[in-house]
Amino acid sequence: MTDPVLQVRDLRVSYGRMQALRGASLAARAGEVIGIVGESGCGKSTLASALIGLVAPGAAVSGEVRIAGEDMVSLAEDRRRALRGAKVAMIFQDPMTAFNPVLSLGDQLTDFQHHLPLPRRDKRDRARAMLARVGIPDPDLVLRRHVHELSGGMRQRAAIAAALLMQPEVLVADEPTTALDVTMEAQILHLLRELRRDHSGAIVIVTHHLGVVGELCDRVYVMYAGEVVEEGTVEEIYHSPRHPYTAALIACDPTHLEGPVDRLPTIAGQLPDLTAPPAGCSFAARCNRATARCQTTQPPRVRLSPTQAALCHEVRP
Repeated sequence: MTDPVLQVRDLRVSYGRMQALRGASLAARAGEVIGIVGESGCGKSTLASALIGLVAPGAAVSGEVRIAGEDMVSLAEDRRRALRGAKVAMIFQDPMTAFNPVLSLGDQLTDFQHHLPLPRRDKRDRARAMLARVGIPDPDLVLRRHVHELSGGMRQRAAIAAALLMQPEVLVADEPTTALDVTMEAQILHLLRELRRDHSGAIVIVTHHLGVVGELCDRVYVMYAGEVVEEGTVEEIYHSPRHPYTAALIACDPTHLEGPVDRLPTIAGQLPDLTAPPAGCSFAARCNRATARCQTTQPPRVRLSPTQAALCHEVRP
């Protein structure tokens, strides 16, 4: 088995007293697509930002984020900047804010390739070809336009093209379909499926949409309150979830409903206050399997199979 091109170990990110990430660990190999899922506020976007070394100023960061062997956490900023694009790139959640509004798309896509030893004309030709590849009609016209002149779906396609131009070893997609309508979401998912076949590096899909994970991913990491509470293959997570939170999250997926219902399923309770995290399991207050031990003692990470593990007192191998 090949070594991971992405290796995250015990990653912790705090904003003052707020502990946004609390010991997250994960790995991805070349050619693999992994999903990061969880409800809003669980730390997904903080994790995505940490993968490319772009956490908010003033954040306290510890642990390791190794991209092709280099640790983004411990590197100097100039070296982190050199790795972005060349080794790791991101498709941002809001493509409207991912581009400069006063520069044409062509100028930006050309400048993004600063690490390639090519003439500017060749870089623009590569940008034109990549826009065509992601399904944008008349790429020459789009290269002359500014981001506000594009539709939401075209902006998202342009953002995907910008990331792929870098040929990164790790591609991070942060909620790539959130701002799109259902028709455009289906088109972007189809595009990502096609790109998966061609992209030789690892892809990390950060989403709250379980359908996106089922469509695209090989393995899944489930996050809750800044921790990875379960990991496994898509089949394991969907068909035999072992952590109570994973099971509850899947039960809330509307695609599992049969016939009309008066009320959509929800997970009772709220996320814990991460300025003062619980002494025991972070999900204990919302869990119907919790015991007294869950309230007071940190749960162990139980290895259930070579590919599945859960952070829980109550699961058994």
